[in-house]
Amino acid sequence: MSVNRPYLLKNAANLRLVILVLWLVCYVGYGQFEDTHDFNNPAALPLFTQMVYRKLCNSTASLSHELATRAKFCVKDPDADWNRAFNFSTNLDFLSSCIKKTQGDIGRRICTAAEMKFYLNAFFFKSSNPGYLQQNGNCNLTSWVSGCEPGWACSIDPTEQVVLQNSTDFPERTRNCMSCCEGFFCPRGLTCMIPCPLGAHCPLATLNKRTSLCEPYTYQLPPGRPNHTCGGANVWADIRSSGEVFCSAGSYCPSTTRKLACDSGNYCRMGSTSEKPCFKLTSCNPNTANQNMHAFGVMVIFGVITILLIIYNCSDQILTTREKRQAKSREAAVKKAKAHQRWKVARTEIRAQITRTFSGVKETHKILDRGYSSDVGISKYSSPESSSAVQSSNEVKDDKIKKSSSQILKDAYSQIEKEKAMELENKDLTFSGLVNMATYSEVRKRRTLMELSFKDLTLTLKSNGKHLLRCVTGTMKPSRITAVMGPSGAGKTSLLSALAGKAVGCSLSGLILINGKQESIHSYTKIIGFVPQDDIVHGNLTVEENIWFHAKCRLPAGQSKGDKVLVVERVIDSLGLQAVRSCLVGTVEKRGISGGQRKRVNVGLEMVMEPSILFLDEPTSGLDSASSQLLLKALRHEALEGVNVCMVVHQPSYTLFRMFQDLVLLAKGGLTVYHGPVKEVEEYFSGLGIIVPERINPPDYYIDVLEGIVTDLNSDVGYKELPQRWMIHKGYSVPLDMQNNNSAKDLVMNPDVVSNTSCNAEQTFVRELWGDVNSNFRMHSDKIRHNFLQSRDLSCRRNPSIWPQYKYFLGRIAKQRMREAKLQATDYLILLLAGACLGSLIKASDESFGAPGYTYTIIAVSLLCKIAALRSFSLDKLHYWRESASGMSSLACFLAKDTIDCFNTLVKPLVYLSMFYFFTNPRSTFFDNYIVLVCLVYCVTGIAYALAIFLQPGSAQLVSVLLPVVLTLVATQPKNSEAMKIIADLCYPKWALEAFVIGNAEKYYGVWMITRCGSLMKSGYDINKWNLCIMILLLIGVVTRNIAFVGMLILQKR
Repeated sequence: MSVNRPYLLKNAANLRLVILVLWLVCYVGYGQFEDTHDFNNPAALPLFTQMVYRKLCNSTASLSHELATRAKFCVKDPDADWNRAFNFSTNLDFLSSCIKKTQGDIGRRICTAAEMKFYLNAFFFKSSNPGYLQQNGNCNLTSWVSGCEPGWACSIDPTEQVVLQNSTDFPERTRNCMSCCEGFFCPRGLTCMIPCPLGAHCPLATLNKRTSLCEPYTYQLPPGRPNHTCGGANVWADIRSSGEVFCSAGSYCPSTTRKLACDSGNYCRMGSTSEKPCFKLTSCNPNTANQNMHAFGVMVIFGVITILLIIYNCSDQILTTREKRQAKSREAAVKKAKAHQRWKVARTEIRAQITRTFSGVKETHKILDRGYSSDVGISKYSSPESSSAVQSSNEVKDDKIKKSSSQILKDAYSQIEKEKAMELENKDLTFSGLVNMATYSEVRKRRTLMELSFKDLTLTLKSNGKHLLRCVTGTMKPSRITAVMGPSGAGKTSLLSALAGKAVGCSLSGLILINGKQESIHSYTKIIGFVPQDDIVHGNLTVEENIWFHAKCRLPAGQSKGDKVLVVERVIDSLGLQAVRSCLVGTVEKRGISGGQRKRVNVGLEMVMEPSILFLDEPTSGLDSASSQLLLKALRHEALEGVNVCMVVHQPSYTLFRMFQDLVLLAKGGLTVYHGPVKEVEEYFSGLGIIVPERINPPDYYIDVLEGIVTDLNSDVGYKELPQRWMIHKGYSVPLDMQNNNSAKDLVMNPDVVSNTSCNAEQTFVRELWGDVNSNFRMHSDKIRHNFLQSRDLSCRRNPSIWPQYKYFLGRIAKQRMREAKLQATDYLILLLAGACLGSLIKASDESFGAPGYTYTIIAVSLLCKIAALRSFSLDKLHYWRESASGMSSLACFLAKDTIDCFNTLVKPLVYLSMFYFFTNPRSTFFDNYIVLVCLVYCVTGIAYALAIFLQPGSAQLVSVLLPVVLTLVATQPKNSEAMKIIADLCYPKWALEAFVIGNAEKYYGVWMITRCGSLMKSGYDINKWNLCIMILLLIGVVTRNIAFVGMLILQKR
């Protein structure tokens, strides 16, 4: 058998290597070697280094475990933190060097778990100095070897076995003391070595003879020991206590014994283990700790300002272009409709002319023919069932045939032109014309006829017992216009409010009947329109957009688009708003349409919902005679469709006065003087001897009489007796107090209240104050009860549900925000400048993890975002009250506003951080800061909603400015007591600041571990609570939004 000699030699070499490894393993367990020359063997040293590193891993793992146990608030993942601090597997040169220096005695010089625990305990006692430990078995008053000095360590007796995992007993370590190895630190009071964490630089110290300090450290040589030299590092603690151990800024330390300068194009923060490349468009010089972001910041500022200027100057262009396209389509439809109508009229006239020429039919026959055709029309549409059936069948056909927008507009204008032609044809109001108009109104009619009756209606203030109305009786019929007139203080608006169910803070007595039944007026809210005296119209919407929004939200949900277009176009045309339909209504700051046109838009918002009852509070005030007649003409068209129109008028012209059909004339104190047809009012007063002089407007004269201005009446009846005379004339019962007292002034007060007041005339100031407070409380209680009053819906109309209304509100608010883009751009620009100023002025501190900069960020962002969010509800309170009172969904309105504001919630943090983040350059990621800032903006926006709803605009702005400053000061105060902690937990800045600091502190690891724990312990923060902070900020935002929504429901005025 042949023997392969090279193969045997190779196997022999492998066998010797295995034996050497087993020998090293055995001796590593005891931490000793007899033959010191073996450590210089290149083949044995790496193996022994690996063995020592494994034991070192066990030792440092116990250190990390102890730190995680004692400081859970600053250690999120113990394994990850250990890897970032003590994972030296990539470079073990410092261990090999220490093995050579200690001649293999390194295992006896490394601290056990008990010694490391003893060292770490010093950080949890504020009175202790981390560089000087308490006395122990090896270092005390009776035993103080050289290893007890800083930077030195000793060994254990060779016969004693070392168990590094021992966490209870200190080994006797006093032999063979020498200086600490590079890459380790030896604290004063301990005779063992602890490895320096990654990111530290722990070289051997050198003596500075001038200062007698062992540099780069700060300890001195012990006196009386001339043979003692400077050792290694002596402490690892926070940055303030042991800054010399940290790898300096502008350099990076790949191992704890090497420090390299940072190259150009990279930057190295303090405690870095590697270089970090600079961001694009920035510059980094050699040995720099931060990026030079000034050029980048200037470019970003100019870029954002350019974008904002474009938005500022071109914000309305999209809507304007869209409106122009719609206007062109509408004009084309109008031209086609008018041309078609002219052709029909011409064709009819030609056919009639030919008929008259050849058949000799007289004009009388034509009239009879019209009457016959009208009778046929009446018989055809007289039945409501057949009318509704025809209408439903037409709607089904329209649904099946989808028409384009231009075709819908064409049909609508064709219908309007047809109505105008019929009106022109029947303007003389001949018999046949009346038949035709009645027939056509019957075809168009789809409204519920409502007759409103009231008997002995009395309205009394609960606070002082004053009568606003007294014993008012009458009836308002459908298809008629009733004017309510009287001098100032006669209760005209009070009568409208009582009939519309809007009287709050008053006690109402008497009967109000709807179609002869005693039912609540709130059951018919969907088909009742109320035009307030003030022109509550959105100024940043066009005339058409205002009217269309009310049409979408208040017309029946099943109504087709063509019908809605017809209704809207009919209202715009009847009110004479065609010329300004695409013009913004205007605000105080921005000029829009005229005051008269604004008044007509205010009326159109209620006409477009096709009401059955329409209340109007002084709609002609501020209008000229022509505009007033145009408005009355439109209202008469509404009355022809069966609408019960009731309006308060203040001294109309004679022409306008003759356009009314019924009149309610009130005297001071809310007493009725006349209620009946307008044609009979002069006859009634003439019967009392009150005759209107020539060339005097009758309504002006009657109001002057009721005011007591006219004294030369040729009548035996004084103006104070007119209410009693009306009651006697109509056969109503006259109250006893009115029979015994002829003074109208005395009738204003409740007689019971008058007697009580006379008895308590000399009441004390406290009692009077208590009475005022009590009356105010009762009034607010009545308002809240009134707002939450629920009535059964009897209107037989199904309005759009919440989600369609939410879509309509969303579209309207989006348009408003686009037209307010200049204001939005200003907000963004202010945030941009705030981020640039704070980022450049505040220097980031590694010791506090950027807490000062984040504190100012919370104040600035909270203040600016709150002020901006106040506009969402402060400026639209009146509009919201009107819309909610008309039956629109409050929830849809609130959700739509909040949804649109979510755009700012997402964009504003981005704008601010684009400056602040790159100027301060924190270690936390941009995304972490963005998430916290988004939650902060969401939180403060909810608070702003609540302030805007519950407070007046001036007070809300003041509170919005003070609140973030005060709460931030409270949140950053030392928590020395439990009460202070509870108060701080209620402040949202506390959670925002904690989230910011935690997010930044997580990026400090390795040599920064103790600094991180110390800073978080001092602030009372927990690194595991970042998600909790985010959730609390979101929860505050949700809770405050719910509070704001409840406030909307409680404080609204119906």
